Amino acid sequence: MTSRRTVLQGAAGAAAGLGLAAVGTAGARAADAPPYVNPLVRQRADPHIVRHTDGHYYLTATVPEYDRIVLRRARTIGGLADAPETVLWRKHDSGEMAAHIWAPEIHFVDGAWYVHFAAGRSDDVWAIRMYVLENTSADPFAGSWTEKGRIATAWDSFSLDATTFLHGGTRYLAWAQHDPSQDNNTDLYLSAMDSPWSVTGPQVRLSRPELPWETAGFAVNEGPAYLRRNGRVFLTYSASATDARYCVGLLTAPDTADLLDPAAWTKSREPVFASNEGTSQYGPGHNSFTVAEDGATDVLVYHARQYREIEGDPLDDPNRHTRVQPFGWHADGTPDFGAPVADSPAAR
Repeated sequence: MTSRRTVLQGAAGAAAGLGLAAVGTAGARAADAPPYVNPLVRQRADPHIVRHTDGHYYLTATVPEYDRIVLRRARTIGGLADAPETVLWRKHDSGEMAAHIWAPEIHFVDGAWYVHFAAGRSDDVWAIRMYVLENTSADPFAGSWTEKGRIATAWDSFSLDATTFLHGGTRYLAWAQHDPSQDNNTDLYLSAMDSPWSVTGPQVRLSRPELPWETAGFAVNEGPAYLRRNGRVFLTYSASATDARYCVGLLTAPDTADLLDPAAWTKSREPVFASNEGTSQYGPGHNSFTVAEDGATDVLVYHARQYREIEGDPLDDPNRHTRVQPFGWHADGTPDFGAPVADSPAAR
């Protein structure tokens, strides 16, 4: 998301469940996956798709109005395109959680459903912080969603894009946050959790925007997503301004490493997923992972626009569409995302 970064620059100058993509096999080939029609869902940014143990896929994403959290469900990934969409929660009229409802993720943890999301205040829409909703029903469309409050971190500063994953018996939270001592926008952080809405112990920085493709327009690392394969842990993340310069980077660590040791992680020197003139897809990013209907093929979920030029603030442009595509693996065991696929003929 972009306008928040303008504010920050001025201020700075002054697999729990199957939805975490821990399913599937390391040797899965993208070519074996069923075809998908892209865009999958129009005007849904920051998409998060999970495949749950009930056999359904669940999709939540940012809506252009930034005012609510939505959810849809289908037996197949393609079925999410026409699945009914339900509003789970709406922004407050005033105070906290009253503006900029961004980047929801839905996770099933210890028998309950949780939505992690970011929100601003009515009196300061750029005071973005991370929040959590809980639903103890087995069906996220039933029961009720309870506000568990804000995720408190070491700094009370701009923070967003929380994701959670279970690794080695420990639940972690990865997120993006502004370090008040730095003249940039957001870094990536990791911490252990003692509940689905709170962190404990050290909060370590895994990555800071420093390379040219991470600092184009704005110095940003955000939108982390977890994937474990081939004896390694991968965290993808998005970088730079949310126009055509938006792209995806990759952090890699051995899966036996202490994930809270920043030295265990290696950053890709180039983006691993970026705009492509040949397929007319621009600003791909804020991804998540799921597994195809065959139960083996890995699938990349992301948003992108179909044009490069944007008038005004990119955040005011609603056409970041949810897209999906299968991906394979390089010989060295790292993910091969390829290029963002062109629009399907049926979607043009």
